[in-house]
Amino acid sequence: MTAGGLPEPAGFPHCPVCAYVVTGTARLCSDCAGRTLQPLSEPHCPVCSQAVQPGRPCVNRLCALPVAQRGFSRVDAVAVYSGALRDKIHKLKYDGASGWALIFGRLLVGWMYSHPEQMEGVDHVVGNPTHAGRQPIQHIEAIMDAAFTEDVTRAFPLSAPGAHRLVKEAETPRSANKSLDGKRTAATAHAAALTWTGDTGDIKGARVLLVDDVFTSGSQLQHVGLRLRASGAADVRGLVLARVPWSG
Repeated sequence: MTAGGLPEPAGFPHCPVCAYVVTGTARLCSDCAGRTLQPLSEPHCPVCSQAVQPGRPCVNRLCALPVAQRGFSRVDAVAVYSGALRDKIHKLKYDGASGWALIFGRLLVGWMYSHPEQMEGVDHVVGNPTHAGRQPIQHIEAIMDAAFTEDVTRAFPLSAPGAHRLVKEAETPRSANKSLDGKRTAATAHAAALTWTGDTGDIKGARVLLVDDVFTSGSQLQHVGLRLRASGAADVRGLVLARVPWSG
């Protein structure tokens, strides 16, 4: 029990049995998860959040490119892709365990509240979309719907459920378990299938925060960022639940 007589949060990944699984706030869940999730390494690359050796450049060659070629200015991550976080992302993404979308939505909104300097000036927070036919679940859309619900003060420019601003019109090959060249090919096809919905004028000069579950090589964020910039966005940044450690 806490000093106020309330139960202690169960801690990530015990969220399903936590006393606050229904009533918990984004801040509470974010702070709780932060006690057990693996934090980003220090120092880390200011562009891609990958661990770097002191005084050495990032080994990800995307980071050395100018933003006009890289497509995005930076990507932030809630935590490192490891342990329970990796397992629960898989549970949502591949097993369709939809309850984790609620938790991940809270973690993302909690990060936004905790990093006001990174959210300043952001005009649109959009998910990197999946196709409507994706099985077992459109996990990114589920997370973004949960994030909108958890942002009870409407502090951030999230799209309401069913009104996502960036949508995927066709299914394309997945990039998981592919070589770097394969990931680039898949990323190109993915970006080409995306459409900005509603008023296309409001992307002109906009700062867009693109949300995804994981960041690995950066190929997909690069190509989606280039497409959004070609449509008029002034800046594209990324926010992911988990940064996959670089493996070359």
